[in-house]
Formats: sequence, structure tokens, C-alpha cells
Amino acid sequence: MSIAGFTPAPVLGRRSLLGGAAALLALPLAAQGAAERRYRIGFANLTEDPGTRLEGLGFTGGDVQASFVLAARSLPVEMVFYDNDRNREKTLANADDAIARKLDLYIQYCDDAGANGEVAKRMKTAGLPVLAVTYPVPGAPLYGPDNALAGRLAGEALARFANATWQGRAAAVAIVGDLANLGDHVPDRVEAIAAALKEHLPSAAQTRLDTTGNPAQAEAQMRRFAAAQPDHKLLVAALDDTTALMAKAAVEAAGRVPDTAIVSQGCDRSVHGGSNDKKEIDPTNRGSILIGSVAYLLDRYGYEVLPLALRMLRDETVPPRVPTRHVLVTAANVFTIYPPIDMN
Repeated sequence: MSIAGFTPAPVLGRRSLLGGAAALLALPLAAQGAAERRYRIGFANLTEDPGTRLEGLGFTGGDVQASFVLAARSLPVEMVFYDNDRNREKTLANADDAIARKLDLYIQYCDDAGANGEVAKRMKTAGLPVLAVTYPVPGAPLYGPDNALAGRLAGEALARFANATWQGRAAAVAIVGDLANLGDHVPDRVEAIAAALKEHLPSAAQTRLDTTGNPAQAEAQMRRFAAAQPDHKLLVAALDDTTALMAKAAVEAAGRVPDTAIVSQGCDRSVHGGSNDKKEIDPTNRGSILIGSVAYLLDRYGYEVLPLALRMLRDETVPPRVPTRHVLVTAANVFTIYPPIDMN
């Protein structure tokens, strides 16, 4: 429009009016699409080997990767996946590929401290930001489990159950799991379980049963433990869900179900199940002696990590350490954490 003069607008027909309205409606959507930045994010997984269980728990690399695939669907993110395969050469080659592709951010899940240090150097030189998962990468924010908190939740749950249910009765504690192959995660869990039980149930003697990486050994070990404690209530802290189920089978075979409570670590599908699975932790199974399992949520990592990555890319402040939001999953809250139908 000219300021100096005025020109009457032409009379528009019905078709022209409709076309103009459609164009006006389309403008905000087009502008929104143009303004929305999509980021290319690499995720280098610890391993994609389906036979490897991560962090001493019942999750695989496939579970972790699937969570990133699903989480990315609702975010302005294009994922590029790598398999570090617990191999230093592959880990470094993956980092080099991410740099060559000029990705916007790199998520590193690797338990090799030396490789992580080298990846940090290469990424810093390339100007590619890094977010670490579970194992530190120098200079990168870290997301991962708080093993001491997870252990404390289990110990406190067992003590709380014993004090409420068997008040005044003698109790014996068994901490059972893979103690021989102590990684970075196990000692913190074990010591926190033991400390919480000592604090809240000081009179209960504690025994550690080492399955040496073979959960099937838990059954024989628990039978011997139960036989040696005929007059005690039995509190069992299992370091993973498979071991917990083996311990449960042993107690059932020994006829000690009324005297036993078990709390586990992990809360994988073997105990909470899917929509068609038998569920050990379930509102309809409140009598189970597996009274709870501490969730590590490895199958939800994508939903926790990708929002952190986006905050980094948008130059927002990200804490140097973001712990997993552990929770004790029981029959009372399992449907809140893991709904009865498989939804993401």
C-alpha cells in the first residue's frame, strides 16, 4: 500500500476468497516448519550383543536403543546409531564417523575409560558436544544410575517390611548375586544395601552369597542358607531380577515362603512382565514374596537422555551429573511405572 495515495482493493470472487483463506491458514504452519530446527544426534551404544546383560541387570543394548528410537519420534531429532561393541577400535571409529558426518551432538555409552578420554579429545577438537551415559567422558555431562541410592532403596524396603510384619522376630539377611565380577556398579549397590539394613535392622546377621555370574547358583545357595536359619525370618537382597526369581524358587522348594521377603535390583520384564506375560510384581499378586524391585529404567533411557541433549544444543544449562530416577516398584505402583499394556 502506498502512503501517498489510496487504491481500492479489487472485488474477489468466491474461489479467490477461499484460496486466499487457505493461503493464510497455511502460513503459520509453513513458518513453524521453517523455524523448527531438527538435530542430528549420534548414539554409540555399549554393545548390541543380545546375549549381554547391561550393568549386571536384565537389560540388553537392544532395549536401550529401542528407547531412543521411540523417544526420538516426538522430538525434532534424527538419530544415527553406532555399536561400540565394547571394542576400543570400533569405539574410536564410531567417533570419527560422527565427526565426519558433522552431527550436532554425540551420546557416548562406553565402559572403557581410555577410549572415552580419546573420544573426548577428538570431539573437542571437532567442536562436537558429547553427552555421556553411565560412564564418564571428560568434559561431558553424565547421565546414569545412582547405584548407592538404588541399593539403599532395597535395603530400606526389606528392613521396613521386617519391622512392620515380623516385629520382634529374629531375621537373617542374604545379599545374593554376582559378587566375584565386581564392576563399577556392584560395590556401591552391595554396600548401600548392607548399610541400610544395618541402620534399620541392626540385630539381623548378614551373609553374602556369590553366584559368580551364574544366577542358577542362587537356588542351591539359598536352600543351604534357609536350612542354616530354621528359626529366623529370611530377608533376601538380590542384585538382579533373575537371581531373585532363582532365590524365590529355592525358598518355595524349602517350604519357607511364609518366612521370606525378597527385594531385587533392575525391574526388568522378567518380574514386571508385558501385557501377556506372567507378572511377579502385579496388583493381583500381592502375596508374592518378591515384594519389590528397584527400577533402573534402562529401557527408558532415550526418554531421559534426549531431552538433556536438546537442552545442551539449545545452550541451556545441564548439570554435570543427572542420576536415574530410581524407584522401588511394587504391586502397588507397578502399573504407574510399567502400564499393564505395552505402551511407550
